[in-house]
Amino acid sequence: MMRGMGNMQKMMKQMQKMQRDMEKAQAELAEKTVEGTAGGGMVTVVANGHKQILEVRIKEEVVDPEDIDMLQDLVLAATNDALKKVDELTAETMGQFTKGLNIPGLF
Repeated sequence: MMRGMGNMQKMMKQMQKMQRDMEKAQAELAEKTVEGTAGGGMVTVVANGHKQILEVRIKEEVVDPEDIDMLQDLVLAATNDALKKVDELTAETMGQFTKGLNIPGLF
């Protein structure tokens, strides 16, 4: 019985360490940025690892007052590209904690 308690304590310490490591990794994600682009780089959207849009850059030559729809589409496409890259970054960063675990919807 005492042996089982020792294993339980060891497992709890491992879980606490993993939790601290996960919190650190999540904080680091906030510091990382990705860029999504559209229109061959005419529109660039910068987002951090917490899916916050930090910057939108639009090249002057893509701005056409007669074709606002195209500009809106480019901004939308660049934003979606940036958010997709954040998802990939998150999966890569946080996936190390879920290796071997099959927990649907965790990351």
